[in-house]
Amino acid sequence: MHRFARDNRVESLVSISRKNAGLRLFGAAVNTVEFTALVGAGSLLAGFLGSLTGLGGGVVIVPLLSLVFHVDLKYAIGAALVSVIATSSGAAAAYVKEGFSNIRVGMFLEIATTIGALVGAALALYLRASVIAVIFGLVLIYSAYTSLRQGPHALENQPPDRIATWLRMDGTFPGEHGLESYHVRGVPLGFAIMFVAGVLSGLLGIGSGAVKVLAMDKAMKLPFKVSTTTSNFMIGVTAAASAGIYLSRGYIDPGLAMPVMLGVLLGSLAGARVLARANVKVLRYVFSGVIGILAIEMIYSGITGGL
Repeated sequence: MHRFARDNRVESLVSISRKNAGLRLFGAAVNTVEFTALVGAGSLLAGFLGSLTGLGGGVVIVPLLSLVFHVDLKYAIGAALVSVIATSSGAAAAYVKEGFSNIRVGMFLEIATTIGALVGAALALYLRASVIAVIFGLVLIYSAYTSLRQGPHALENQPPDRIATWLRMDGTFPGEHGLESYHVRGVPLGFAIMFVAGVLSGLLGIGSGAVKVLAMDKAMKLPFKVSTTTSNFMIGVTAAASAGIYLSRGYIDPGLAMPVMLGVLLGSLAGARVLARANVKVLRYVFSGVIGILAIEMIYSGITGGL
């Protein structure tokens, strides 16, 4: 089975295809165009599922590329980071315009996530692929659990802490009866959790949306809609920080990143349209089942040295 640049040399998908007289998937030979089309189709499905559940396509892209298409894990992470930047940028602009995202909270917490992303990306270059696979599997299991546990956030009418007051983090968001105000609490705890989210993003090539929402929803007591939209606003910046390190080391290949980015972006847009009339509860169960299986396979492959 072909491994994308498994020898860690920076080679394009086209050159590898020519050198090996064709890529092989499931025992069948495929050319570069067919391989690119299959990756794009898989990324489309990943973006679609990620959009419906709010976790993003990154949690599916890396195991999909690594386990199904047998792409080297670090190249898979590099491609996933590019897709995260693209999808976050498009959705974030809409949420900011609608007044859901809290820009002050997002910019402050980006300090923690950006530092964490740089640390995570640096660690990923030195850790063995098997170790990263096991960590990724554990994060997938947590993401599946979070997807099932998501629900409406009960607003807590409590005063803000000192840091939130000093930075004027309190805000409003469009509710059912007009603008609703809220206070921000637990800024130090949220900042610490965001650092962990940044490390996971840089290490695994995902947006870490589940961890970011946990920080803002549970620790900082933001309304759930504000937490998810502000998380989406932050994801792209976090991914961009770690993507720079992967790019400098040659782990972002245009031949792989392009179909992944386009597929996830189109899938996310399609998922956003379907979300309004879809049975979200059923979709969450399906999504959690899929990434649960991927988590087990990632952990197994990491322990047995299959990556």
